[in-house]
Amino acid sequence: MGDKAFAQFLTDEIKEEKKIQKHKSLPKVSGGWELEVHGTEAKLVRKIAGENAWICSCSVNSEQKLQISTLMGMVVFKSTVSLSFRRITVTFNINNSIPPSAEDDTQEEQKPDEQEPELTSTPNFVVEVIKDDTKQTLVLDCHYPEDEIGHEGEEESDIFTIREVSFQPTGESDWKDTNYTLNTDSLDWALYDHLMDFLADRGVDNTFADELIELSTALEHQEYIKFLEDLKSFVKCQ
Repeated sequence: MGDKAFAQFLTDEIKEEKKIQKHKSLPKVSGGWELEVHGTEAKLVRKIAGENAWICSCSVNSEQKLQISTLMGMVVFKSTVSLSFRRITVTFNINNSIPPSAEDDTQEEQKPDEQEPELTSTPNFVVEVIKDDTKQTLVLDCHYPEDEIGHEGEEESDIFTIREVSFQPTGESDWKDTNYTLNTDSLDWALYDHLMDFLADRGVDNTFADELIELSTALEHQEYIKFLEDLKSFVKCQ
């Protein structure tokens, strides 16, 4: 009798969760990011070409091997330039990504007739900046401070912060604990601002952070519904 009531409860719960599900499919992140999802872990990948503009002043003689062409009355010097490509990845996991304070406030402040407030997933995320012509990857561990979430109108305030920065070998899944890790708690503010600008120049800014919250919240809700469905099947299994 207990399992039957449990299964019925789960059936009702799944229906309610699907009713309030905001996204039936995962929202896209603007800026050319490609999404890869493996269970509760998601990875956003963005590829950009490195700088390849050269400004130079030179004289030409017959021995120099430069190709010269005339375009609209201007002399253009052409040389072969190999582009260095950069890859930016942002990885996060939606497990334990809903702040405990949100759950506590829901239980303590909600009145019987009030609708449950929407829970928001704010996961820690790791940014990896990879250059093809180097053997090191710059790794920045970021998170959302609780007091910055949902503050509209504070346009100048960053809604995420960098917690740690390190270099790790490119292409290796296991990072080395012996590599120096810079904790930003005691970091010079000017260096910290440059690191934040470095991320913003590569598409990781407040707009990205807002869209990541929306994506993470949708993924968390999707996985929660799947968990309820799996739990229902497990309970009903004889």
